[in-house]
Amino acid sequence: MLQEMAGLGFRHVELSHGIRIVLVPGVLRAVEEGVVLVSSTHNFCPLPTGITRPAPNLFEPSVPAGSGHEHDQWLRHTKRTLDFAAQVKARAVVLHLGSVSFFWSNPGRTLRHFIRTHPGADVRSDAAYQKLLARGTAKLRAKMPRYWEQTRRSVEEIAPYAAERNLQLGLEIREKFEELPFDPDFGELLAAPALAGRAGYWHDTGHAELKLRMGVSTPQQMLEANADKLVGFHLHDVDADGHDHQPIGKGTVDFKLVRRFWQPHHLLVLELSPHATTDEVRESKERIEDLLP
Repeated sequence: MLQEMAGLGFRHVELSHGIRIVLVPGVLRAVEEGVVLVSSTHNFCPLPTGITRPAPNLFEPSVPAGSGHEHDQWLRHTKRTLDFAAQVKARAVVLHLGSVSFFWSNPGRTLRHFIRTHPGADVRSDAAYQKLLARGTAKLRAKMPRYWEQTRRSVEEIAPYAAERNLQLGLEIREKFEELPFDPDFGELLAAPALAGRAGYWHDTGHAELKLRMGVSTPQQMLEANADKLVGFHLHDVDADGHDHQPIGKGTVDFKLVRRFWQPHHLLVLELSPHATTDEVRESKERIEDLLP
């Protein structure tokens, strides 16, 4: 796997939440032999024993205390990811931060249904959609506090463990309405003294594009608001049907906007669908390199 990446011209890779435990010996050997360098890993990496598919949300840090053993499992496997990241000499670990659970009438599902059934609608000016968005935001805010507080506690709990291993936490913008952090709240989270120098914002171009189409935030808003806390980027495109992880240039993401925020210390990771062809991977790499200062 890593030899293939090296053969495509990549010197650095991110080890994702799809790395099964049986792949670890080969990964360690490749790193030791200098096949590639590891820039980052993505929680959970490696996957928990018995899990054979990508599962970044297998355990969520937002699940309130007293809801079984999920927090203990999240903490255990996140520490395991951090240990592995240190072992492969990564600089950062990307985290998902959970979600708000709705038993009935998930407002995110309502918004997604409107968008699916009103193709071509400009959600930023459509009065009916804006009413749904306002109602959904109020519902999310009303139910969010205990989930959000637990997320903050979880991140602050794991941050010292990351710092001991000289790792940064990249807190990723998410694509669903009900996932945390709610976009305007990144600043509040990253301002916590316990996270200073230990955690930052991870911008995912596909997720930010989907939030734009949902009318929640714009990529420019998110990048400007969190520019001084940026750790890295997942780079992929989004096609007209809302499928992300598409090759660069095959969708609507404004990469000329995104590149304005790149700094030499940021990590840039191509995060493409497994269905991308070898040529599409090469072309995506070239398109990003052409945008570099």
